[in-house]
Amino acid sequence: MIVRYRSGQTPMERCLDGKWSKAACEPGVFSLLTHCEPSHWHWTQCIDVSHTYLSEALMCRVASDVMDRPVAAVRLLDLLSAQDPIVTSIADAITLEAQQQRLGGALYAESLAMQLTVHLLRRYAAVTYKDSLGSGALSPGRLRRLDEYIETHLQENITIEQLARVAELGVWTFTKHFKSTTGRSAHAYVMDRRVERARRLLSQGQMAIKEIAFVCGFADQAHMTRVFRTRLGVTPARLKKCD
Repeated sequence: MIVRYRSGQTPMERCLDGKWSKAACEPGVFSLLTHCEPSHWHWTQCIDVSHTYLSEALMCRVASDVMDRPVAAVRLLDLLSAQDPIVTSIADAITLEAQQQRLGGALYAESLAMQLTVHLLRRYAAVTYKDSLGSGALSPGRLRRLDEYIETHLQENITIEQLARVAELGVWTFTKHFKSTTGRSAHAYVMDRRVERARRLLSQGQMAIKEIAFVCGFADQAHMTRVFRTRLGVTPARLKKCD
C-alpha cells in the first residue's frame, strides 16, 4: 500500500509490529506498508490522501521477471514518511485514471502499476526467493505439472500466461527456461501435443476429422489441415485413409 499525502499536514504516528514511529506528513510525502500488514495509525489534523494498492501476485510476478528467479514473497520497507517524485507521480496518475475512467483506463492503470512495482523493487522492497532454477532447466516436477495441464486443457486455448502460472514463474522467466528445458517454445510444444493427439485419434478411425480438430484444440478443420501439411507433409484425410 502507498499512502500519498495530497493536502494538509499533520504529525502522523503508526504502530507496526508493536513499535511506534512518528513523522510529519504533508504534500509530497508518501508512506509505504506491506499489503495486509496489521497496523494502527493516529493523526490530529485534517489531511487528504490517496491509497494505491498493488497486489502480492503482481509484485511477485514482476519481481520474478526482472530478477530471473522464482519469487516467494515481496515485502515493502516500513516507511512512514518518504519523498520520491517517481512514486508520487505514478500514484497520482493511477488515482486520476480511477477518478476519470477514460478509454483504456484499466490497461493504462495496469501499465502504471507495473512501472511503480519495478521502481519499488529497485528501492523499497525486500524479496524472498523460492528454490533456484539452477542451470536454467525446469525441474521434473514443474515439467510434469505443465504436461498434465496441457493434456487436460488441450481442447482449450492455452496461453503462455496460463502455463507460467502453472509453473509458478513470471512469463519472461518461464519462456526462457521452458525453451532451455524442451528445446522448443511453449507454443510449438503445445502444437506438437495437439498433432500427437490428432494422429492417435485419426488412427483409431472412430471420429470425424472435424470432431478431432475440435477435441485437439485446433481452431477448425482447415487449421488442423494446414498444421499437418506444414509439420507432417500430409493432410489429416490422407493420414486417416492410410491408417
